[in-house]
Amino acid sequence: MNQYKNKIQEMKPFLLLWSTQSFSGLGSAMTSYALVVWSYTQKGSALMSALLMVSSYAPYVLLSIFAGALSDKWNKKITMLICDSIAALTTVVMLALLRGGTLEIGHLYLINGINGLMNTLQQPASEVATTRLLPKKYYQRVGGMRYLASSLNSILTPIIATAVLGTAGMGAVVGFDLFSFGVAFLTLAFGVKIPEAGEKAEKQEKLMTSVKKGIAYLQANRGILDLILFLAAINLVASVYSAAFPAMLLSRQGGSEKALGMVNTVIGAATLLGSVLASALGTPKSRVKVICNSLLLSMSTENFLLAFGRTPLIWCIGGFLGWIGIPLMNTNLDAILRLHVPEGMQGRVYSVRNSLQFFTIPVGYLLGGLLVDQVFEPFMASREQSSIFRLLFGAGKGSGAALLFFVIAFAGIGVCLYFRRDKYIWELEE
Repeated sequence: MNQYKNKIQEMKPFLLLWSTQSFSGLGSAMTSYALVVWSYTQKGSALMSALLMVSSYAPYVLLSIFAGALSDKWNKKITMLICDSIAALTTVVMLALLRGGTLEIGHLYLINGINGLMNTLQQPASEVATTRLLPKKYYQRVGGMRYLASSLNSILTPIIATAVLGTAGMGAVVGFDLFSFGVAFLTLAFGVKIPEAGEKAEKQEKLMTSVKKGIAYLQANRGILDLILFLAAINLVASVYSAAFPAMLLSRQGGSEKALGMVNTVIGAATLLGSVLASALGTPKSRVKVICNSLLLSMSTENFLLAFGRTPLIWCIGGFLGWIGIPLMNTNLDAILRLHVPEGMQGRVYSVRNSLQFFTIPVGYLLGGLLVDQVFEPFMASREQSSIFRLLFGAGKGSGAALLFFVIAFAGIGVCLYFRRDKYIWELEE
């Protein structure tokens, strides 16, 4: 018991920040979930819904390379507070437009773009703050805890959002989002002290010099660079999946808002279990092997079951298998980066990492939406009743998205097998 008390005491500042930020994340996720459902029911287009995520990630990708350098110069706590406040203000504006009956999907693109910019500035500050609040011995454990919160939110978001939407409407969902923001804001402002020592050199350094140092670090550390490129390729496949996912489950025979919520809940349960395992297990003999095997399991199971499945049960099994290993992958990736990248360089390196690793996400969402609406759905609609494609993937709206899942399954497996042979990534074990 004394050991647990000591651990809790050592981790207390982080636990306070983690719990309240996770609660705020639940509110934001509920709003995002409700808006995706709203946009698809308004337009019936996978591309229009996918553009919501494109608008969120575009500023993140374009400006992340500068955000880390700025983060190294700025006060971490103040940066996080300002970014959270602006994001909350955009939510208030969205609520006002909704209640006035003037909310359009174009407004959501602009709002998501602003929120994406705030996330771009906040994320490297949050990463460095976590490093400073924790002793190194807790990096493995805390990575699991962060994904534990994420998985709990994944479970609760479709359940709570669907219930609140059905009984009290969108306004209540947004109201909960703002309440959770208030809790997180006050806790960070008055309850958490983030050390800011040792930043004078970074603050005096020119912005472009800081950016160049982050790029130079990755050029000199090929294993870290190749690992980031591995995740960039996976993110491309995963974001095509994410663009097609709601389109299929909301429109295919057997699909519905209830089915979408059910599968999302199972995905949340899978990531919860994976997060518990990541938190409970000790340091693995090979972090790289865990990363490679987790991603290969995900890519070689879920996409095929989504492609060939015709019922929510099969889709749920696919979701479970696809996401059970992701927290283990993320936890070990996080540990590798924290252990290899010096603390004084983390903001700059993480910002360059974000631009490289995540630039494929808006590309994938845009590509996925276009492929569903313009290629695969028309292709399936033109097939004859006796076609092998209809036999395998069904008929009607949503069958094209199912065919797309079949294609990206092979793309994901190919990416995993290619980078698994990268000698520079395996050198990180040394």
